[in-house]
Amino acid sequence: MPYTIEPQSNKQETPSFHELLAPVYHILKHTPHLEARGSRPLQMNFEQQLKALIYFHLEEHSSGRHLIQALEEDDFVKSEIAPPDGIKKSSFFEAVNHRGLEQLLYVFTELQSGATQFLPKEHADLGELISIDGSLIDAVLSMQWADYRDGSKKAKVHVGFDLNHSIPSKIFLTDGKGDERPFVSKILSPGQTGIMDRYYQRHKSFDLWQTEGKHFACRIKESTYKTVIKNNPINHDSKVFYDAIVLLGTPNVNQTELPVRLVGYRVDGKKYWVATDRFDVTAEDIAYMYKLRWNIEIFFGWWKRHLNVYHLIARSPYGLMVQILAGLITYLLLAIYCHNNFKEKVSIKRVRELRFKIKNEAALFVFTTVTKHDFKEQSKNYAYAKT
Repeated sequence: MPYTIEPQSNKQETPSFHELLAPVYHILKHTPHLEARGSRPLQMNFEQQLKALIYFHLEEHSSGRHLIQALEEDDFVKSEIAPPDGIKKSSFFEAVNHRGLEQLLYVFTELQSGATQFLPKEHADLGELISIDGSLIDAVLSMQWADYRDGSKKAKVHVGFDLNHSIPSKIFLTDGKGDERPFVSKILSPGQTGIMDRYYQRHKSFDLWQTEGKHFACRIKESTYKTVIKNNPINHDSKVFYDAIVLLGTPNVNQTELPVRLVGYRVDGKKYWVATDRFDVTAEDIAYMYKLRWNIEIFFGWWKRHLNVYHLIARSPYGLMVQILAGLITYLLLAIYCHNNFKEKVSIKRVRELRFKIKNEAALFVFTTVTKHDFKEQSKNYAYAKT
């Protein structure tokens, strides 16, 4: 069943914007209530905060001040997104840096779960595939928690990307020096297969993931010492040149306790070595699974370039997580929208078409509003003239 528009009000002058947010409207009914701190009432409720952040990413705003200006001056944004009494700059940034994280996590989790039921599943014969990687975010000098190295501050997001549905599945945030490997166990669920690059190679982790029932296909260094237990037959017409059951690492130093499968193959003259605990698929399948890992790199690049996710409007770890989650939610909504309307994956072509439709509808809404206002004023003047 496709998602349908479930308006939270009678404001439907911009149907495309509400269609995009339709899946969120359903989730908001069950989202934990956002409480005000102290005796002062909230100037911006959670729905307004979420809409503002989605609009920020969708319209490629370059700064929080740009968004604040829209909330104050744009008739469409004032009517459909901003609080009825407006929002002060200080109140907006206070909300982003200190409120809404619990609610955003709930919305992201529910939306991601619903999307996996709605979007078509690829590579079903290979099981649930999750590409795992980290991405650095340039920070500012005031973000002391994001120390990376002298003269450079960065934060890092650790993301699981569902390769079957082409959407993000899990996210964690650390400083720029945060080790990526411990997050594999947090990102993967039992039965899923994590696809990872060489940085994630750690033999103790290979043992741990197997005991947790979490599968992996991880590229390793060619120089890694291996003790062969059993050689598997090779198809000589294949790009695969090696397939064996081995123990990885130096005995009595860093050797795996549990055997792994090691697959070697060539692409354009370059050798790849992938360690895995998947014994139920062919060596060619392992090579193909690792090739799919590149999709998370494509996602990071697209996400940064077209949604301006890394144009920071928050400085605290809390606020940055709020912003990143809002960016992920925006991407999920776009994935649902593109499939609902075009049976396609997210593309900048469709996103630009959507932006154009929203702007046209917003312009028509403003024109209609002004025309109605002028008509009322003219009617008043006419009635006054008759008296």
